[in-house]
Amino acid sequence: MARNRQRAVLGATALTASLATVALTALPASAATTTVRKGTATAAAYSGNVRATLLGTASVTTSLGGGSCNRATLNGTIQSNGTGLNVSAAAIYNDPGPACPGGGGTVTVTTQGLPWTGGSVVYDAAHTGGRDAAVTIAGFKVKAVASILGGITCYYGGNLTANGYNPDNPGRPDPSVAQAQVGVNNAVVNRQSGGSFLCPATANVTVAYALQGETTAGSGTFNQKLYVTS
Repeated sequence: MARNRQRAVLGATALTASLATVALTALPASAATTTVRKGTATAAAYSGNVRATLLGTASVTTSLGGGSCNRATLNGTIQSNGTGLNVSAAAIYNDPGPACPGGGGTVTVTTQGLPWTGGSVVYDAAHTGGRDAAVTIAGFKVKAVASILGGITCYYGGNLTANGYNPDNPGRPDPSVAQAQVGVNNAVVNRQSGGSFLCPATANVTVAYALQGETTAGSGTFNQKLYVTS
């Protein structure tokens, strides 16, 4: 019974944490020297809709183990100076699924409190750790219900800083994808109130996403490459 309880907690933590990390479309105020552009360092500025799509899988570890999920998207908006990146829609699931595997069962994940607002992308002139920008995720909250033991519910959320990479940065998480990318490696997300006492207080997340805008505003087709400069 103790092992099954641990597995249930792992599943809930893994899936909530991965969506929290997925939330790279909600970010805090950027410096005035940040400019989001249409694909190159010298292109016109870009403001408008953005979509983040999972690259590979989101992996999560806790004091009890780990888990993963292989599908996720987020839709939001961004201003050309890096401010106002707000998440209006978010989903995380698995294929096959839609529930995601984790710790011997499945976990159903739902977002809470959308839209997530008040974030930013900030150009990093020092290129800390090889990145081109700091992406701050703010205001997210997710709920996960594990299938084991009649359903264990966990909530995770808070603020998280991720690394942003331009499409030509050789250090981006997936070099085979020539798009702007956002990634975190062992980032920490915190447990929120309202869930089971079995939920671990923190989880460590490793995940990456491709970020694109729209070539035609309002089209719903996300094929615009993005680039961040000073």
